[in-house]
Amino acid sequence: MRMRTKSSLRGLRDIRTRSGRVDRSDVPYMAYMKISCLEMEKARREKEKASSETRIRNIDGRLAQIETEKAGILVRLGERCPETSPQAAGHSTRPGQITIGDKKKGFKIRY
Repeated sequence: MRMRTKSSLRGLRDIRTRSGRVDRSDVPYMAYMKISCLEMEKARREKEKASSETRIRNIDGRLAQIETEKAGILVRLGERCPETSPQAAGHSTRPGQITIGDKKKGFKIRY
């Protein structure tokens, strides 16, 4: 018989087990825990999405307000004509108004 040295002896620590290698999805409580974590994340993402959609609606509303206000200012300055006035046809009735023509011709000033 061959004699084993101390380093070649196997003890309880050297026995290989599969206890740490269990697939976590096979354990029912771990699978349910994963499902509950996914549901919580889904709820958070839905809340975040709703908040983002609200912010987008607010931004779109403000952009529309800005365009309306800008158009009103330009009409008051005479740069744009309201659609119901004679200015809409290209006729200016205000004295001292700058009429912008073709870019090739420059601009005309009416007094």
